[in-house]
Amino acid sequence: MADTTVAMGARRFGRWNWTGLKTLALREILRFLGVYTQTLLAPLITAGLFLTVFALAIGPSRGDVMGVPFIEFLAPGILMMTVIQNAFANSSSSIMVSKVQGNIVDTLMPPLSPVEMVLGYLAGSVARGVFVAVPIWILMAVVVGAGLEHPVWAVVFVLLGATFLGGLGIIAGIIATKFDQMAAITNFLITPLSFLSGTFYSIDRLPDAMFWLTHFNPVFYLIDGVRYGMIGQSDSSPWLGLIVVLIADVLVCVLCWHWFRRGYRLKA
Repeated sequence: MADTTVAMGARRFGRWNWTGLKTLALREILRFLGVYTQTLLAPLITAGLFLTVFALAIGPSRGDVMGVPFIEFLAPGILMMTVIQNAFANSSSSIMVSKVQGNIVDTLMPPLSPVEMVLGYLAGSVARGVFVAVPIWILMAVVVGAGLEHPVWAVVFVLLGATFLGGLGIIAGIIATKFDQMAAITNFLITPLSFLSGTFYSIDRLPDAMFWLTHFNPVFYLIDGVRYGMIGQSDSSPWLGLIVVLIADVLVCVLCWHWFRRGYRLKA
């Protein structure tokens, strides 16, 4: 009779623990759906307020940008900025709250590999980004006539953007030990990356130093890529943006995997 004894510590689920991965991803999704007024409705209202304020403050006096009305040019940037901010908030708050409440062990103890934990948290961030992007695009399509010139490009950059900021959220959640540290990361890193990335302007209008510095900001390529997908115009090649964002996603995800594997700032 064959010996079916499994050594202590050995994985009993094969190469992938699909049940565990699905459970973690579902937990992250249900977590933000449970407070949808804060996680889904609030971003929609904020995006609408941005459009309203700019429309009232600037109105038709602002000339066309890239051959389209300014408000239509603005719409993709607001959409992408909202997506990445919510993707970051989802993973960072999940890990941060678990650490503060002391129940991060509930995620670390189950038989999940570091890769599966990274994918589970990213699934929640990407899902929240998509859940935010769709109603905002519908709002903008109705209000300002924002369309989808290249829908595949728009979808790809939304998914990559949510993945990138979701990964940064994991890193921030691991690094931060207090809520004020998380607030500092958000205020001094994520917000500047979002606002100084061509969200509200074409980078052609920037001074030379700022123009070239912007090209080192991955968020610029995310917003530029979504703008190309929606209005068919962009400051740089979408192919270049795709390469830069893919590299950024890989680097961030590898660091997340490495820190989960080591238990950095997660295990005593």
